[in-house]
Amino acid sequence: MFQENISIINKIHLLGFHSSQYLNYLLFSILLLVFCLTLCENLLLVTLVKYSSDLHRPMYFFLTQLSIADLLLTIDIVPILLHILLHKVGTISFTTCLTQFYIFACSECSECLLLTVMSYDRFLAICNPLRYTTIMNHSLCLKMVAMNWLVSFSISLVEMVSISMLEYCGPDTINHFFCDLLPILELSCSDINGFQVEIILIAVLVLMFPFIVVIISYSCIVYVILKIPSATGRQKAFSTCSSHLIVVSIFYGTLFGVYVLKGQSLKVSKLLSLLYTVGTPLVNPVIYSLRNTQIIKTFKTFKNHVLCICHDRAST
Repeated sequence: MFQENISIINKIHLLGFHSSQYLNYLLFSILLLVFCLTLCENLLLVTLVKYSSDLHRPMYFFLTQLSIADLLLTIDIVPILLHILLHKVGTISFTTCLTQFYIFACSECSECLLLTVMSYDRFLAICNPLRYTTIMNHSLCLKMVAMNWLVSFSISLVEMVSISMLEYCGPDTINHFFCDLLPILELSCSDINGFQVEIILIAVLVLMFPFIVVIISYSCIVYVILKIPSATGRQKAFSTCSSHLIVVSIFYGTLFGVYVLKGQSLKVSKLLSLLYTVGTPLVNPVIYSLRNTQIIKTFKTFKNHVLCICHDRAST
């Protein structure tokens, strides 16, 4: 069935951004730099948490999983985007297009669920600090992360299989820089009403329900913080979750702008998509690191350790 349905369209042409070749080269240089920085930042964050025993805590463990999801998203989207900018169009097989969408859906679903778990972690740390270490133990952290990836891979697989069973009769051109859900569905000549119901159910499960959990968690957090008598205590409590709140706002804000708000131009939609597929993985480690003295301290220690190793090897 899969091979039969996609036989009409074998290749997909991704148009990317409609701009001059000079602007494409400029964007290519910028995005190549962003790609390298994103890889280095997220890999460094994972390494620091693994390196320092002081960072072997639930929040940092979840943060490494968020970095892995960001790495997955970056490696899935940016290389093809760079190819498009160099050649003005990117030609990929339909199977590759579906694979790119599958990895994209996995990483986005995983990030959504991870942000929810991290908000629950902050809720326990601030609203129930005496029982925090008892509830948020190592076993529970592993179970939540395993469930996160299992749900992400499973739901994305169901979605991709449903897409692959539709009939596609053209055109074979997607006016975007990656294979997103809506552009793929525009190529189908099947009745997608039933599939749209499935999309709504999935959106409620992995987007709306986690968002409600985040809202409830932070409502409780704000309520508890406001009851702290001293201004210093309130500031210290809020600083422990402010970075996560910024990341949540950026993530849900861009998703809302792309998939919920209708009527924006295609150019604006592409720019918003670029923000959450390329920009968010770049800024997430920066947001968490700049406001975290423990991560900065660990980075300095790790840097000195690496420099000492390099000096010793150079001396020998």
